[in-house]
Amino acid sequence: MLVRSGVRQSLPLRHLLSSSSLRSAKQCPSLSIQRAAPDSHRSLSTKQELRPWKRKDFRALAGFERHLATALDDCRPADDITFEGLPNSITSAYRPRPSQPPIYELRSIDVTDTLRVRPQLASTPRSRINCHGIPGDVEEMLSVFDACIQVGKLERASLVLKRFGPMNILAPEVLMELHNCYLHERLAQIQDEPGLDGADDIHKWFELQIRHPRLPHTADTIAYMLKASLITSRGSRLVRLLERYMGMLPQMSALESLFMVDVLNAKDLATISELCPAYNMLDYSVDADEGALDSLATNELDESTRQVEHNTEQDALHSTRPTVEAVPDVLSTPQKGMGLKMLKSTLSLFSDIPPGLDVGTLPYEQRREIQARLEKDCVDAALARWREENQALLTMGLNTSLSSPSLSARLFDWHRDLEARIVEELTKIEASEAAVLKGKEDLDRCIYGPFLRQSSPSRLAAVTILSSLSAIAMNGADKGVLLTTIVGQVAKITEQDIRSQLESASQPRNKKGVQKGGARRLMRNASSQRLAASNAAAAQSSTASDSPSNVFEDKEDPLRANRPWPINIRTQVGAALLSALIDTAKVCVVREHPETKALVTQMQPAFTHTTSLKKGRKVGTIMPNRTLVDLMKREPRGDMLASQLPMLVEPEPWTKFDKGGFISAFAPLLRVKNGEREQRIYTDAAVARGDMDQMLKGLDVLGKTAWKINTPVFDVMLAAWNTGEAIANLPALDPDIPIPQEPNSTDDPWKKRLWIRDVKAAENEKSGLHSVRCFMNFQLEISRAMRDQTFYFPHNVDFRGRAYPIPTYLNHMGADHVRGLLRFAKGRTLGETGLRWLKIHLSNVYGFDKASFKEREKFAMDNLDNIYDSADNPLTGKKWWLQAEDPWQCLATCYELKAALQSPEPTEYVSHLPVHQDGTCNGLQHYAALGGDTWGAQQVNLLPGDKPADVYSAVAQLVRDSIDKDIASGVNIAQLFEGKITRKVVKQTVMTNVYGVTFVGARAQVAKQLDDLYPNLVKESGLDIKILSTYVTKKVFSALSTMFRGAHDIQTWLGEIGSRVCRAVAPEQIAKIAADLEQKPEKGRKQKDKSLSHKTLSAALPDLFHSTLVWTTPLRMPVVQPYRKSATRSITTCLQELVMTIPDRADPVNARKQLQAFPPNFIHSLDASHMILSALECDERGLTFAAVHDSFWTHAADVDTMNGVIRDSFIRIHSDDVIGRLAAEFQARFKGSVYTVKIAKKSATAKKIIQLRKAQGLSWASELVMEKKRQDLLSSSDPKHVKAGKVMVTPASIFEEMSAQENLSIEINESLAAGLGDVSLKGEQSVEAPDEDATSDEVSEVGETESEMAADDEDPLVKPLTFEEYAGTNHFAMHVAGRMHRPRPAAPAQIQLWLPLTFPQVPEKGDFNVQQLKDSKYFFS
Repeated sequence: MLVRSGVRQSLPLRHLLSSSSLRSAKQCPSLSIQRAAPDSHRSLSTKQELRPWKRKDFRALAGFERHLATALDDCRPADDITFEGLPNSITSAYRPRPSQPPIYELRSIDVTDTLRVRPQLASTPRSRINCHGIPGDVEEMLSVFDACIQVGKLERASLVLKRFGPMNILAPEVLMELHNCYLHERLAQIQDEPGLDGADDIHKWFELQIRHPRLPHTADTIAYMLKASLITSRGSRLVRLLERYMGMLPQMSALESLFMVDVLNAKDLATISELCPAYNMLDYSVDADEGALDSLATNELDESTRQVEHNTEQDALHSTRPTVEAVPDVLSTPQKGMGLKMLKSTLSLFSDIPPGLDVGTLPYEQRREIQARLEKDCVDAALARWREENQALLTMGLNTSLSSPSLSARLFDWHRDLEARIVEELTKIEASEAAVLKGKEDLDRCIYGPFLRQSSPSRLAAVTILSSLSAIAMNGADKGVLLTTIVGQVAKITEQDIRSQLESASQPRNKKGVQKGGARRLMRNASSQRLAASNAAAAQSSTASDSPSNVFEDKEDPLRANRPWPINIRTQVGAALLSALIDTAKVCVVREHPETKALVTQMQPAFTHTTSLKKGRKVGTIMPNRTLVDLMKREPRGDMLASQLPMLVEPEPWTKFDKGGFISAFAPLLRVKNGEREQRIYTDAAVARGDMDQMLKGLDVLGKTAWKINTPVFDVMLAAWNTGEAIANLPALDPDIPIPQEPNSTDDPWKKRLWIRDVKAAENEKSGLHSVRCFMNFQLEISRAMRDQTFYFPHNVDFRGRAYPIPTYLNHMGADHVRGLLRFAKGRTLGETGLRWLKIHLSNVYGFDKASFKEREKFAMDNLDNIYDSADNPLTGKKWWLQAEDPWQCLATCYELKAALQSPEPTEYVSHLPVHQDGTCNGLQHYAALGGDTWGAQQVNLLPGDKPADVYSAVAQLVRDSIDKDIASGVNIAQLFEGKITRKVVKQTVMTNVYGVTFVGARAQVAKQLDDLYPNLVKESGLDIKILSTYVTKKVFSALSTMFRGAHDIQTWLGEIGSRVCRAVAPEQIAKIAADLEQKPEKGRKQKDKSLSHKTLSAALPDLFHSTLVWTTPLRMPVVQPYRKSATRSITTCLQELVMTIPDRADPVNARKQLQAFPPNFIHSLDASHMILSALECDERGLTFAAVHDSFWTHAADVDTMNGVIRDSFIRIHSDDVIGRLAAEFQARFKGSVYTVKIAKKSATAKKIIQLRKAQGLSWASELVMEKKRQDLLSSSDPKHVKAGKVMVTPASIFEEMSAQENLSIEINESLAAGLGDVSLKGEQSVEAPDEDATSDEVSEVGETESEMAADDEDPLVKPLTFEEYAGTNHFAMHVAGRMHRPRPAAPAQIQLWLPLTFPQVPEKGDFNVQQLKDSKYFFS
């Protein structure tokens, strides 16, 4: 039966701390002594957490009772125990299993068994909303049904089920589970309202909606109907109903499953047994009731024990609290928005923690409860603060609407009015749902109404205010915010908040035993059972069917819990809440009367909905009132901070896509953008197959690393911050940025334009510094609140497998000041090697990192006086640390090194400082290993050397050598760069070249460096900066292709195979095309279909290509590139009609983005695998490990061990044939696909193909189907089929026969294949480049902008003019003269044809052996 769960009341944090700590002290008397002496060492042994006591079923022990002493005497090893007489099903679980390989070892990958998901050939059809307000889209219907079930609107849920019936979209089993959810809630409703006559209604529903359509009812269904009969019927009718429903069970064995559904209690079972003697229920009832009593007893015991301890022990903790000096407040940056105040309110939870107490010392369950409160307190904290500020003003006798000096003081009035408006809207929703004839507004309210009911009006109002102000602050208050942006933000935060409430809310049970609101649990259980059953069925039938077990269907489970809201519903909900805010939010505007000069006060709307022009189109915009703009300045979002703070307890292990990390706050395993489904489908399938086990374990390893605030560094940073001056990377509170003087009106108009540009640049710089300071303000407040705490960073990954900490503001991937603030919570004794690495680390963070280790160690010892002075007088001494490349990390190292050297025994010092080991241009390291480039490997430290090699200096030297040759040859432009090519000129281009930067983007990077280093170069040479940078960029690209020859070939090969995949049609698509051709009427088939002619092929092709690039990483994670050409949908809301982008798997791929992103994303997937593999082995060896992509951190004493792990992991990855495996995987994954190519129309092959098409009247579709048929015949195991395939004549067979004789080359449409160092300007788009001082780990995923490169398709040096012709001209003058637009020769005529998808040969690998890496000590340094 269903049993009432014990509902725990949330205790204040101070009560949790007092009771838990005293309980621990009672259990372990020494604990109080340890707390009284905080400087003493912690005990080496820890007490195990006790599990809740559970009563055993003593009947199960019958025949096995014996004395404890005799049991101990007979104890023997498990390996010696025999299992004679027991069935294999039992003994198999206890027999010793074969040893498993270590978790950090690579698993073998069978490329024929790599995960595949069948393509979605077409979008699910949508129907119009019906007269009852039920949508016609399947996703929307399921979401509406789920919401109606949650809020008890069963009449609306029944309408959804009735519409599902005739649509025949859902499988009968799925529809039956939805009916079970409905019956569950309907039965609970009848029990809650005894006067409700629901007997006839529920039995009628069963007959008409379940029995009549012949849906496959389950044991749950019968249990619900039996329960309904027992509640609502008496006498002979009850007997008749019971016998009827019991007779519907298919077999007697179903009795056991019937009573496992927790619906019928012991009394119900006894009644059925009495009235229906043929069915004996008593044997099944005893176990359930005893389990229920156990649960109740345990909950009551826990509750009473907790209350007694709370009442008797509350003051014990305070008696042992150590004396801790108060920490100064953080000087707040003037922020007229509410973000910082909201943050402080959220962090107020920490004010209940006694100073100096680390929550990490509490028992795990207490820490977990504190963490759960922290994740759920953010909205409640905002409401409490608004209420307190409002009440304070009222106490002073002030009108809060007119007298409040800040925005936050007015928010309580906003909240009160908005809450009333939402209550009014809910009333209108009720009326709309009850209306017989529904208008447009009524139909819209029927859609979004159930979702608003899932939360309280008060909470909806708070979330709407927080998310709206956050969106405006993030996007700039002065310019307004696009309506689609703010609507999406409001809807997103509302959905997350509702989801969090549903997951964490208690579920009270009815006295009669049926759980109210339990449909969510039923849907979750049914979903998991269906998934397990489908996986088992697929595995069982894989050997007997043509469908391999590694191929998954793209069928989202309709019963999946936490279903994301469809885009239409999200937009409707966001628009409804935003419209209510616009109607109610007011600000007090004070203006001077133009005539009387008196001040006039007026309440005006805080927001205005208007339209503005954007790229020539009218778009909806939300404009904040000018007074509101004055109150707000751009700052980071301040809402929903609690779920983005570090955790006070170890993160939950990752087990599913949405299970792991935070306790109650939602965080996905994979960072998915714009609602992409394909990546989640692959991830869910990979997790289910066990392919992601190593990735999940690696994320758990990263998340369990414990951190603390580096207190000495924090104290210095806080003092520096409070001065308001610019120190290190801390911007000044009031930066002095001069504004240029306005030129006279009589001057040249061009000067006026330049002045306006300079003024805007100054304003942008000042605004940018203010934004940075606001963000740092957040970070310092969080650091101050967590100053004494041990905390953790849960991690997730992007689609390439790169790991990122989920907390936004404070994490080790932050800037220098954040990294300097963090240290490991666990310390390690330095030892001799640790002390050495601590000195080397100081040299690295100072910027002296290109020397040998001995020289770096000597650098630290030579600067001991500066190190000691920095630690003793950081803000008043010589400030040597401020000259470092990473000043705050340098200061942290100064403190650590000084403490170690001044300790009695430096090698025994316990160090907590993370020491970094960074890769040398890690992308090029992977490319050099893939291509076997010995020269390139040496430049990126894959080969041993006395000093670390510097690839940037090596490339600069090659460029200088090439320029010297040009000077000797008399090239005039080369003379301009004699002695000017430095490491800095080429660094950014070399760094980003491996990550997909185009020639145009690289040219812009070089131009920026030349302009910064040599500002007079353009004036002195008389040449445009584009001409100068083009010359240098070509030299850089040429040097790279020379140094990394193998990598160049691999990158070209990657582009080539990507081009073919993006132009391919999958077998499933061809089958659908063939079916469509067969369905055409006979008369229509005889007539020539012009839409299928070869002349229309070019127009039809973009919609045919759906094959995105998918590959498997060395850790078996599937990588799915998300770049598609998504469609848009017009959605009518209460504000206006919005055009929203709706991603779908049926969308065609964006070939340009796919191909540009493939090489860099492939390399990123390799470095992500290298990091996770290293993390797993470091964890196995007991090391503390953290990472920032290709920068690995551990204790100084463990650096040598970690370096060995890093090298071994890299060797394990590249000892395998990575590129060969990728080629084999693509051949298996895209087997049976056909792609399109172009050949010259004048060739003999093309002429013969044209003759064939005319003779047989082939359309492009019929030709595609015919070629697929030929390929199927040729690959058959039947010789007759193979012979028939060889006889078939198709355009592809003609090409195969004649192309070799004719030496015919093919051209892949829109091929963007390019190699490392390739110079190509055609159709390129620039990749956003990192800052000049960025490292390779800071180069993010390849991006693309729509407005770039339109005018840069031509290269002025393709047909170079003479130096004299260039001199004295600029880009504008050359355009006017027409020199930049020389006519291009017409492209030769071509024809297109379909070929079976094949891939070019893998490039030959060089002679570099990755095993040589073992002796390279500068690989990571």
